[in-house]
Amino acid sequence: MMRIVRVIRLIRGYDVNLSFLVSIFASDILPIFVIAGIGFLLARRLKASVTTLAHVAFYVFSPCFAFTTLITSNVTGSQVGSMVLLAILVMVAMGVIARVAAIPLRLSRAELSAFMLVVIFSNGGNYGLPVVMFAFGNEGLSRGTLYFVTSAILTYTFGVFLAAAGRRSLRDAFSGIARVPAVYGVTAALVVLATHAAIPLSLMRPVRLLADGLIPTMILVLGMQLERVKKFERPGFVALAVVLSLVVTPIVALGLTWVLGITGPARQAGVLLASMPSAVITTILAVEFDVAPTLVTNVVFVTTVISPLTLTFLIAYLR
Repeated sequence: MMRIVRVIRLIRGYDVNLSFLVSIFASDILPIFVIAGIGFLLARRLKASVTTLAHVAFYVFSPCFAFTTLITSNVTGSQVGSMVLLAILVMVAMGVIARVAAIPLRLSRAELSAFMLVVIFSNGGNYGLPVVMFAFGNEGLSRGTLYFVTSAILTYTFGVFLAAAGRRSLRDAFSGIARVPAVYGVTAALVVLATHAAIPLSLMRPVRLLADGLIPTMILVLGMQLERVKKFERPGFVALAVVLSLVVTPIVALGLTWVLGITGPARQAGVLLASMPSAVITTILAVEFDVAPTLVTNVVFVTTVISPLTLTFLIAYLR
């Protein structure tokens, strides 16, 4: 009789846990893929320009979003530093792990650059920030914005170095920072927070309206980028990159938040953003510098498709 009672309790517990996971997927992950699906159809049926839409999001919406998010949050100076440090350390750690893990594959120079690109850089923008907002609210979003901006700067500096495989100068790489508009949004927000300056309503309203356009636009771009996947190559390469991106990176990020003493919404946002699938921007860098673009696109596609499973469990754990 006691055994039967235990079995019933286990089944009930399983049902509760399953319902919890399904609710997380339905509320935090599924909306992203619904909008991305619309972007996919726009690219497939109407041949919409993903480049134009990406430029609008990157140059117009992202600085307004960074500014608005930070000035309406209660982020302190120490929290800014900890999130920036977390982003840097996660990428450095994954770079080292990726380099060691790639040794048995005997990759060419171009393939090694491609492999490290997709492992190091996660999709914190057009996928990560919306998930953070749905899962952990505005407090998580404000911390996540700091992580995203840091990763964007590293993408356009170290990412360019990695893709170019030594063909770009240090000066060119550092000049890339000036081409990341979100940096100016963060800088302006930090100035306002430090000086307690009052922002005229006539200026704040258009900034807020533009900021609201970032997340849906970036999700549309994600779907439009996925439409470009045509063929699959090197399953071993892709499988190892997927495991490192979706399994190893969350473990590394969790460990680093413990070492740095990061807790609460900052921990939730940082770990979640680090654990996102490979960044869509890596496909652009791979094409620009001809470093195995097909392999990079394959990894981005597979990690994105599998990510709902890993992210659902991760969000449940972080909560």
